[in-house]
Amino acid sequence: MDNDAIRDMFDSLGEVSIKRMFGGKGIYHQGRILALEFNGDILLKADAQSAPAFADAGASQWIYAGKNKPVTMPYWSIPDAALDDPDEMAKWVALAWGAALRAKT
Repeated sequence: MDNDAIRDMFDSLGEVSIKRMFGGKGIYHQGRILALEFNGDILLKADAQSAPAFADAGASQWIYAGKNKPVTMPYWSIPDAALDDPDEMAKWVALAWGAALRAKT
């Protein structure tokens, strides 16, 4: 996904910066990471407070195969309802930003 398309997705939050990382891109706002782009998909940051909303909306959590066991990451897919609805997308971006603010730095 190109950087302009990513910025459009996060327009409700304001300016974001995008940095290459881990074969994908990290998406930051005010110096805090709130999302990743990996293999063309955007994954939004969640935590114990916001993850249930992502799960209830049918989003899936990023899990990858570690050396000895699966590794669960605090990033979730964007719920389908938000993909074509800027107002709905703004809701999920706000949840990701909240998780980013609560994360330890």
